[in-house]
Amino acid sequence: MSKKITFIRNASQLVTLAGSSDAPLTGKKMDQLNIIENGGLWIEDGLIEYVGVDGEVAERYKDRIGEAEIIDATGKLVTPGLVDPHTHLVYAGSRENEFNMRLQGATYMEIMNQGGGIHATTSATREASHEVLFEEGRKRLDQFLLHGVTTIEAKSGYGLTLEHEIKQLEVAGQLHEQHPVDIVRTFMGAHAVPSEYKADPDVFVDKVIHEMIPEVARRNLAEFNDVFCERGVFTPEQSKRILEAGINHGLLPKIHADEIEPYEGAELAASIGAVSADHLLRASDKGIAMMAEAGVIAVLLPGTAFFLMAESADGRKMIDAGVPVALSTDCNPGSSPTVSTPLIMNLGCLRMGMTSAEVLTAATINAAHAIKRGKEIGSLEKGKKADIVIFDVPNYMQLQYRYGVNHAHTVLKGGVIVVDAGRLVCNKPTRILN
Repeated sequence: MSKKITFIRNASQLVTLAGSSDAPLTGKKMDQLNIIENGGLWIEDGLIEYVGVDGEVAERYKDRIGEAEIIDATGKLVTPGLVDPHTHLVYAGSRENEFNMRLQGATYMEIMNQGGGIHATTSATREASHEVLFEEGRKRLDQFLLHGVTTIEAKSGYGLTLEHEIKQLEVAGQLHEQHPVDIVRTFMGAHAVPSEYKADPDVFVDKVIHEMIPEVARRNLAEFNDVFCERGVFTPEQSKRILEAGINHGLLPKIHADEIEPYEGAELAASIGAVSADHLLRASDKGIAMMAEAGVIAVLLPGTAFFLMAESADGRKMIDAGVPVALSTDCNPGSSPTVSTPLIMNLGCLRMGMTSAEVLTAATINAAHAIKRGKEIGSLEKGKKADIVIFDVPNYMQLQYRYGVNHAHTVLKGGVIVVDAGRLVCNKPTRILN
């Protein structure tokens, strides 16, 4: 059987981020994209075979160009597929009423403590069938793909019982199998304390530790284990117990940390060896320094701060301190109902002090490392999956300069065109196993 060959030609800029597969980029290296002007990229059977100047690639494969599907990227920017390392993809219901309440002065925690917030989505998600959750998730994945996102992380956390947490994770697994976007699953049974356990949250913590985590691990439903470490949700001590239980069952630790106030979440992430600490709007200087020392990735969510009308995390401070920074939409129904990673990059520049190059690094290779996929995706190098976006702009700086616009023109997943001229053209899975 002949190989499927694709040749992307004449890219105005080809952002490779080469040399970053072993570890996330930090400090000044986040500003170095390793760009090839007038670039070309040769793909065989879904994997990148060669990257270089267009003429060099054409000469190298001159005897085989006739076998290749040619994609002309003249005047366009080519980058790795975007990666979203923090989403709450699978849920039911909508919370636009809470948006209006916040516009009138109510805070996120006030709404949550009145039975709204996570609790409202939990009720809707528990009531929704597997089929409803799948269809709603599929629609969101289509929109992610149209914005150039080719891999996402998806958390549970809107079930808060073993039955409904498993339902969310199973839906995410089915979406992974039936949609081009790859999904990495995270168990987050500790997303909130259910109202029935409000008087004694430690009873619920014990359920997460002794009932939920072992069963999720036994069924191989997730790679990561996450917890919302915040005053009024889970304490640092409770969070540590939950994360250690996950580690004991083979689930890698992640943590929602220091979103509302400084609460030693960043410090806990560093001390326990978390893959990432997310949010970090109120992280302490000590916590940031500890994360840098431990190599914990900061997954920053500027869309959440923007939507909650809050001050954003200090991305500039974290990068300058040596913390590897990634960006994410935090797609969820209450605090960040968006699927636009390009908009998140815009906000990274406009509200977090990051450069145009740094936000692209944060949404590709560093985001890939935040879900342990840095050796497979996130940069354009030989042997990696051909997950690629062609943006209808001539250089990477225009992605941020022309803000609030979806510039994704063509998206390839595993070397297959799944978005063409801004339109979805393929809903079939394209799995490449290295």
